Amino acid sequence: MRYIVFPKHTIRIFQEGEEDDVARGTTGAPRKAPGQDTRISPAPGFGDPGADRKPARSGVSRLIAFVCGRRTKYLVVVFWILVVAALGGLAGKLQGAEKNDASSYLPASAESTQELNEQNLFQSKNLNPALVVYVRDSGVTAADLQKADADARYFATLPAVNGRVAAPVVSKDHKAIQTVVGANLGYNSDIGGFVTNVTNAASEDSAGLRVYVGGPAASAADQIKIFKGIDTTLLYATLAVVIVLLLLTYRSPVLWLLPILSAGVALTVAQAVIYLLTQHANLTVNGQSGGILVVLVIGASTDYALLLIARYREELRRHADRHQAMAVALRRAGPAIIASGLTVVAGMLCLLAAESSDISGLGPVAAIGIGVGLIAMITLLPALLVVFGRWVFWPIRPGYGSAEPTSRGVWSRVGQAIGRRPRTVWVVTAILLGIGALGLVGFKFGPLTVAQSFRGTQPSITAQNVVAEHFPAGSGEPVDVIANAGSAGEVRAALAATHGVASVTPPAIKDGRAFLQATTTVPPDSQAAYTLVDKVRTEVHAIPGADAKVGGGTAINKDVQSAAAHDRDLLIPLILGVVFLILGVLLRAIVAPLVLIATVVLSFASALGISALFFKHVFGFAGADTGMPLFVFVFLVALGIDYNIFLMTRVREESIRSGTRRGALTGLAATGGVITSAGLVLAGTFAMLSTLPLVEFTEIGFAVALGVLLDTIIVRSVLVTALTLDIGRHIWWPSRLANPESRAVTDGT
Repeated sequence: MRYIVFPKHTIRIFQEGEEDDVARGTTGAPRKAPGQDTRISPAPGFGDPGADRKPARSGVSRLIAFVCGRRTKYLVVVFWILVVAALGGLAGKLQGAEKNDASSYLPASAESTQELNEQNLFQSKNLNPALVVYVRDSGVTAADLQKADADARYFATLPAVNGRVAAPVVSKDHKAIQTVVGANLGYNSDIGGFVTNVTNAASEDSAGLRVYVGGPAASAADQIKIFKGIDTTLLYATLAVVIVLLLLTYRSPVLWLLPILSAGVALTVAQAVIYLLTQHANLTVNGQSGGILVVLVIGASTDYALLLIARYREELRRHADRHQAMAVALRRAGPAIIASGLTVVAGMLCLLAAESSDISGLGPVAAIGIGVGLIAMITLLPALLVVFGRWVFWPIRPGYGSAEPTSRGVWSRVGQAIGRRPRTVWVVTAILLGIGALGLVGFKFGPLTVAQSFRGTQPSITAQNVVAEHFPAGSGEPVDVIANAGSAGEVRAALAATHGVASVTPPAIKDGRAFLQATTTVPPDSQAAYTLVDKVRTEVHAIPGADAKVGGGTAINKDVQSAAAHDRDLLIPLILGVVFLILGVLLRAIVAPLVLIATVVLSFASALGISALFFKHVFGFAGADTGMPLFVFVFLVALGIDYNIFLMTRVREESIRSGTRRGALTGLAATGGVITSAGLVLAGTFAMLSTLPLVEFTEIGFAVALGVLLDTIIVRSVLVTALTLDIGRHIWWPSRLANPESRAVTDGT
């Protein structure tokens, strides 16, 4: 070891490997190395002021030593085996605990929620009517009506119906017969069997009648059919994509197994923990959050694995002992990985501020998944890698003393090209991304009809179209109103006088409250129906002393959309603020976080705009649900920030040694490849959401996948690097790295 003395700093230059010995407080004869590594170690007061504080590092060092220890690494593996054995059985129960009915998405303050809570006075809130429609284009006959009557008597005997069957009604054009069958199944998985039973019975001996089963029960059955097995389908599809990408990344037939095994363990444990919370902490989980959990845990965990393995492979070239190499890799890459994971967790927990139960429920679900994945990737994966040794990298084993390929790789050359004219690069890149955001112009964000929500035509949608041809379009899904019994007459009169209401039932009176149902002339999932709900609420709320509450399926969907719009406007700035604070603490700067946040917003807008063009002109979608931009933003910002953190912490590490300019170029060369690989993995996993026949899942999967690719290939690697090079040391303001006196020895930028 030798010293270079400057006016304000003493800078020590270490032989290869000696830096780690000193950091651990050990001394001895220096080890031979193939070459000399003249890395600059900051003296006290230079660069990272906390780097040499042993009390702060002792706990972390002990943890790293335990995970990578020659004997204790086996204890880490055994621990995770015991955890999976104890919790594995619970993971499979999570799907059975999901709640997929629209009412479970509602905030408690919504009027439709209040109406639903009172509805138990009059009928079960799990009552999901099925509409059985018989159609004969030449006109229904007496025999047809007799069959409908006989079927109705049979339907009344079904356990889920318990007599709740309305008498068959002939349409005004005499071409159709409709029977309303009440099923007390809610969104129970048995509703699919119930609808099949009703369909088979109605179709038997139909003698030329066309039979359709629609209504809320049939719609629920279609949704449950889609969500049934969604976790398994997504898991297998996601694993297949990740395995292929890992094989292409590592070009090893063995190495991919360890990240996949660790991610699988993380997913199993996360699902078990979440299931326990649904049973004991009233956590709401639906098919949407359950499906997202699968791709999130597999994708994010694999990303963390890629980042750790990349640094481990670097250190294997510098250290003969794999245990020491992993210890150094964890010490250097671990903080960035942990910071990335905790940032995602913090971003996801911001969702708890949402009004909508599905969005607020997704927060802890995603946070738990990311948290467990992070823990597994910094404990189980390192232990497995050290257990198996260098041979898992076969056939491209990183030998001790071999050259580091990133110094002459593609991203090194890209960095050099950016470095020639960084301002031109970032200006042109920002303009192109801004042009992509223009795709949002004219694209519809708002509630979609049931037909617009599915890719392809489901049986319940076909039935709904038939009902609308022959009966009031709102048949089977009325607007529900509960008011004080003394005002029942006025409320009924107000409902009947509202344009768009076809009929109103006589009030049912109980415990001083009255229950009425209004059948609408417009489809219950249309914008006209949502407008009608507003009119009805205005009319009945104006009745003195009525204390009227308006609910029903249409009102529930309207309130869900209103809550989603509120949550979008609240959560996007909240998440940006939280991410900014975390970046500020991590990078010890203000300018760098501001730059990174600006690139995040630009990347999100561009990804959403380009996606909107595809949705409209390629996929032919009618628009996007109100909550879709929020989901895309959450995943792009929370997950995309991983790449920001990994890149900029490496740039900061290198800037301490050799200045901001060289630090930016070295950081890009060292992380560009692994960030691109991580982005491809994450994009591939989210793209698997597009395999489901739901428009919202397809849009979220496509937009997030596109956004991640933009993030990793263009924004992080080109735009952020160019901005860092152009701004120079000032990007670290107000930390010491922004001080001209703290410039590095070599290039001073």
